[in-house]
Amino acid sequence: MTGSCEVCGNEYDKVFEITASGKRHVFDSFECAIQALAPRCAHCGCRVIGHGTEAGGRMFCCAHCAHHAGAHEIQDRVQ
Repeated sequence: MTGSCEVCGNEYDKVFEITASGKRHVFDSFECAIQALAPRCAHCGCRVIGHGTEAGGRMFCCAHCAHHAGAHEIQDRVQ
């Protein structure tokens, strides 16, 4: 499949499609897909590309960031 990446505009013969929330997206790399689709941590702003954690309707990359934002109930590890 040939097409243009919706993030960087690169015309590429190996683009791939991702459907998210019913909308079709076309990318030339996982890097561009992450930039377009991954949520940002509500504290530090980094892209959450793993499971992350949610508290109070906000997404965080880790418990450390959640704690700084006041979500003290979040734990990195449960004993």
